[in-house]
Amino acid sequence: MLYTKNRLELPLKRTGNDLNEDQETTLDTLKPGEKASITKVRVKGTARRKLMDMGMVAGTEIELVRNAPLGDPMDYNIKGYHLSIRKEEAKQIFITKL
Repeated sequence: MLYTKNRLELPLKRTGNDLNEDQETTLDTLKPGEKASITKVRVKGTARRKLMDMGMVAGTEIELVRNAPLGDPMDYNIKGYHLSIRKEEAKQIFITKL
């Protein structure tokens, strides 16, 4: 509690609708048209190297263009080109929504 000269001020409580925009989530949670910034790439093996060679590194802006009819693969726009990746790989890439 914070005290001032003549009154008592209580700290503000957060509500469910007042979520922080800077929350980290995974790439598979984006909806078509949403943009995000990559924070971490946790993909293992040769797929990690290939994704990083194609520009999927921390700080890069990425946008979900569309999902395949069954949801896998997902088509992203990154650095001016389209990149389709599997949902399993998208779950291992962490982002911050813009």
